[in-house]
Amino acid sequence: MTDPAHPLPDWALGPFSVPRRLLEDRADVTFTCAVSGRPVAWASKDVFNPAAIVHDGRICLLVRGEDHVGRYAGTSRIGLATSRDGHHFELEPEPVLAPGNDRWQAWEWPGGIEDPRVVAAPDGGYVCTYTAFDGKVGCLFVATSDDLRTWTKHGPAFAQTPYVRRPTKAGAIVTELRDGALVAARIDGRYWMYWGEGIVYAATSDDLIRWTPVETDAAPDRYLTWDPDARDGAGWWQLDRVAVPQGLLHIAGPRRHRFDSMLTEPGPPALLTKAGIVLIYNGANHFEAGAEGIPPGAYQPGQLLLDAKDPTAVIARLTDPFLRIDPAEAQGQVGNVCFAEGLVAFRDRWWLYVGLADSRLGVATAPLG
Repeated sequence: MTDPAHPLPDWALGPFSVPRRLLEDRADVTFTCAVSGRPVAWASKDVFNPAAIVHDGRICLLVRGEDHVGRYAGTSRIGLATSRDGHHFELEPEPVLAPGNDRWQAWEWPGGIEDPRVVAAPDGGYVCTYTAFDGKVGCLFVATSDDLRTWTKHGPAFAQTPYVRRPTKAGAIVTELRDGALVAARIDGRYWMYWGEGIVYAATSDDLIRWTPVETDAAPDRYLTWDPDARDGAGWWQLDRVAVPQGLLHIAGPRRHRFDSMLTEPGPPALLTKAGIVLIYNGANHFEAGAEGIPPGAYQPGQLLLDAKDPTAVIARLTDPFLRIDPAEAQGQVGNVCFAEGLVAFRDRWWLYVGLADSRLGVATAPLG
């Protein structure tokens, strides 16, 4: 829950309750894998790291399920779980996004499909970002659907850019609260997305499918010259920039001796508010230069506020995590992980869905106002 010793500023979401477990009584669901041709208990080992959206009056989770097959802690697939109350979910028997006999198999097999985020598109339907893992490199992918069950894969989010084969993940698209739903929002005519693992970066898109990472001068250089004819002969300094290589623009990164001292990774879709853009992100504690009192490697969520007029500019940041993993939830596939990934507005509350220890699901709630 939110630490009462560190109250939240007005711009932040929360305070949130202690995460409560979900889907503990899930069935050992089985389907026939299109790649192996064999029956697979696709969620038998772990179910965690959920995306969330409200559809037909229900909270729908796209959950990451892992089996026991293969060398990469099991192959990951994405399944659909639905609930009328936000707490009690029914997991559908077959995954809705999985590696298959399609053009993307080499990107998605044998590691699988991981860590989805989902938003509503302004013109209808849904957009999901996820990580395709071939066993060596994770790559941010995009898929679309009209009903959350049948998905069209569009491949790498950064196709036709120099970053298409770079390790990428965690695509958190900027949304706005519209009639109770989080809908992808345009800022100055473009969609925005935060992404990355280690450093938070940004990207823009015209269609929510093809994205262009935001770049900046890798080694900026410039010089001033005096123009005596400028300003009707009064003269003025002119700024000339030197052409230099381009690199990814850093939005936010680790901070020494804080809970996010090892890495920062975007969480759920970002939210456009009156104060600016609120991004919930996940921070990991460094093994040597981390915060005291937090286990090394522990993941806990924080929040950033970015300027709505310049979505690359951070204007505020929490100094402490706003949600802490309960010691009872700390054990699992990866210990001490509270990983925020799904956010919805439902029944006048925020519902934040998290992965716990890379093994199970949890939910924390907060007032919507």
